[in-house]
Amino acid sequence: MTYKQSSPTSRPAAGLPPGLAVADMAMLPTPERLARSTFTGTTPLRVLTTVQALLNAGDIRQDAADAAERWYRDWAFAREGVVELSPGHTPDPTTRHDAVSWQLTRGRAAARLTEVRQALGACGEVRLHLMLVRELSFVQIGRVLFPHLSEARARLKVSAQCAMVLEQLADFQAGRRARASKTPCQRQPVLEEKS
Repeated sequence: MTYKQSSPTSRPAAGLPPGLAVADMAMLPTPERLARSTFTGTTPLRVLTTVQALLNAGDIRQDAADAAERWYRDWAFAREGVVELSPGHTPDPTTRHDAVSWQLTRGRAAARLTEVRQALGACGEVRLHLMLVRELSFVQIGRVLFPHLSEARARLKVSAQCAMVLEQLADFQAGRRARASKTPCQRQPVLEEKS
């Protein structure tokens, strides 16, 4: 789920999408999915999500889109046990997971999800889930969150809220990386002496 600033391309239901070789056929969505969704990128095909739409519109920065991708990868690994590797990934031959270490790694991903929930709140997590896991459009999210509002107003509110949540997620993850890079002595608060 790599997000890059690009223009969406519709993929026809019949025939092979442009830019894909016959060897990529196993990675294609079903013809029904190709007909009803707009895709971006080449391999693997990705649904044009709200995150990509916000990035293309300039409403969020690239680091917010990257933070969304990291959150989704943590969610997929913690909840489903699925690891999505980048196309240029080379496996590390020096380490090999057994069942216990694999579950510990999944537990760390779940802990990161909990930290995000504590930082952004339940409302932020709901918006992340609707955007990234369920892959709903702004209009569909608006129907879920604001059924009493008109479609246009709900869409505007949702797009603004989603952009804000993604920027907050990026700031939280940047702060988390900065805290992790400090040595243990630097992390400890300095106690003031009482005079």
